[in-house]
Amino acid sequence: MRQDLQSLPKTLAEDVARNLVMVARLLDEDPEAAYGYSRVALRLASRVAAVREAAGFAAYANQKYGEALAEFRAARRMTGSVELWPVMADCERGLGRPEKALDMAGAPEVHKLDKAGQVEMRLVAAGARRDMGQLDAAIVTLQSPELASNSVQPWTARLRYAYADALLAAGREREAREWFAKAVESDRDGSTDASDRLAELDGVEFMDALDEGEGEGRVEGESGTAPERDADGPSAGDADKA
Repeated sequence: MRQDLQSLPKTLAEDVARNLVMVARLLDEDPEAAYGYSRVALRLASRVAAVREAAGFAAYANQKYGEALAEFRAARRMTGSVELWPVMADCERGLGRPEKALDMAGAPEVHKLDKAGQVEMRLVAAGARRDMGQLDAAIVTLQSPELASNSVQPWTARLRYAYADALLAAGREREAREWFAKAVESDRDGSTDASDRLAELDGVEFMDALDEGEGEGRVEGESGTAPERDADGPSAGDADKA
């Protein structure tokens, strides 16, 4: 980004950089605010690829998929890079065009992606299959050497989670439980809610608040009277998206 911003006058580059920093800081916790900062950066430096990319991710986080796709396409034209190909395909899904996402999954650009990008593309393709009601095809799409590997990589938890979720949607609960458990083992940064999903399959509910006279940390099983807990869903990508 700094290299991209060197094409701007110093004061302008500093203003743009401040806005990009705020986009990065707020993207997960307050995507709407991040989007606002991205629009400021875009007004100041729309010809800078890093700005277009940041604007794309901010729009994507706010489910403005048409806008995000336009920004990603602009960034790609400026750089010639294929890095954004998976998230561009996921935007097509968001726009209700899973067939287009599948076309992109079979394009030559996929072979130019690094391993992380290829796994992300696989997640997007599986999500597109699910969008089309093709659950078995989604499961097959996710079956890969990366899924079978015992090595834990940055994408491992999300890949295992997507596979478990597809199995569960297909009614294969026993296998789904096994893969949710594997996702928990590899989810070192809490990027999924695999532990919650696993607890649901095991019939465990966690207390959100203590009833008067009850001990702290109580856990109820299926026959207990614990109130429903709040569960956070997975991230774009989702990946099965991204």
